[in-house]
Amino acid sequence: MQSTSIKSLLNNKPLQQEVTVNGWVRTFRSNRFIALNDGSTLNNVQCVVNFEDFEEGLLKQIHTGAALKVRGTLVESQGRGQEVEIIVGNIEVLGTADPETYPIQPKKHSLEFLREKAHLRVRTNTFSAIMRVRSALAFAIHQYFRNNGFFYFHAPIITGSDAEGAGEMFKVTTLDMKHPPLTEDGEVDHKADFFGKETNLTVSGQLEAEAYAMALGKVYTFGPTFRAENSNTTRHLAEFWMIEPEMAFYDLDANMDLAEDFIKEVIGYVLEHCQEDLAFLEKRLIEEEKAKPQAERSPMPLLEKLKFVTQNNFKRVTYTEAMDILKNSKPNKKKKFQFPITDWGMDLQSEHERYLVEKHFKCPVILFDYPAKIKAFYMRLNEDGKTVRAMDILFPGIGEIVGGSQREERLDVLKQKMEALEIDEKELWWYLDLRKFGTAAHSGFGLGFERLVLFATGMGNIRDVIPFPRTPQNAEF
Repeated sequence: MQSTSIKSLLNNKPLQQEVTVNGWVRTFRSNRFIALNDGSTLNNVQCVVNFEDFEEGLLKQIHTGAALKVRGTLVESQGRGQEVEIIVGNIEVLGTADPETYPIQPKKHSLEFLREKAHLRVRTNTFSAIMRVRSALAFAIHQYFRNNGFFYFHAPIITGSDAEGAGEMFKVTTLDMKHPPLTEDGEVDHKADFFGKETNLTVSGQLEAEAYAMALGKVYTFGPTFRAENSNTTRHLAEFWMIEPEMAFYDLDANMDLAEDFIKEVIGYVLEHCQEDLAFLEKRLIEEEKAKPQAERSPMPLLEKLKFVTQNNFKRVTYTEAMDILKNSKPNKKKKFQFPITDWGMDLQSEHERYLVEKHFKCPVILFDYPAKIKAFYMRLNEDGKTVRAMDILFPGIGEIVGGSQREERLDVLKQKMEALEIDEKELWWYLDLRKFGTAAHSGFGLGFERLVLFATGMGNIRDVIPFPRTPQNAEF
């Protein structure tokens, strides 16, 4: 008999029918009640065992973590806590779990402990809920772009360029590290390497996506990116996923329109399709917040925070206007900001961004027209010569979640900016070609997928929203 997912079983409730389910044991109480979960839903199905119907040796193999195949009749539950249950007719133990060594026992575990068991932590309610929401967000992203005429573009993971100009990249090489070939000047001879030049793992697929947007019109990347930043904060990973759409013939206003519509759509999707998991995560967050000082608590409950994004128009404010607001704000005047607002041109911190969203405007905010000196070389220079057509989207509780810009399409201006930043034209000759052959206004933005999952689930550490986090001194699993 073909097995049924537990989610389908609990949704459809085929009472008095024989059903077959597979799953892992969450608990086995009184040698009678098995709570079985197969990952399709947060909820378990209760399987009721008549002790006399089974050999004692079989029942002794059933412990938390064991994999079972259960066949029986679905009936209305006689107990509290569930609407239906399975009266078990047959049990097959597919895989045992030693109760002395199986680490995911039915009790509260710390997130730190579970990170050390990342291969098993998804069997807990918290992490199964997070990963179902993550999966739904990924689907919603692809669906949105497909419905809006975008083509999915696979950017290279190995690259010879540094799109961000940060220089914090992982090197890719086949050279013998103990005895690398050297040039006459005593430097490592990268011409002898596999690609004949120095290469790295990509920090962004944007530059390559621009090339394809200038032929296909609208493209997007959604893939892994890497940054060798020695940071152990709750917001940084060495390996993460990026969503980066690029659109030909889009100016900054059109870019902001698309970004707002996109983010509302994908968050709206999980609000509609992940209600059970979001309700569980909200309840978990409320319990976690009770132990925190008032100042460190989330500005609003999880579901309210998500609806805050989908139900509000995003306020658009220039960087200069935002600086005036922040400079004259009570927290700044009373020196409550950790980073006081001083001169025009400084980079805004998360506390400033959150003040604008949560306290001043009380809605999501898009800041635009940033100082050129704090933004990347590829962003279009404004007529004032001081600012660029950049934009960041700011959310409650997290600050910046999206960063984008109108790209510099003028060859002469782009070359001047690259020269000022000492970026070698020979390394990006093909990128300059895009400005020589059929150049046009074009724009795009980047969204760190894990930042989005962090926001959607209410988790506090980015290591808890990716299956196997990669951080400094940690590449386990």
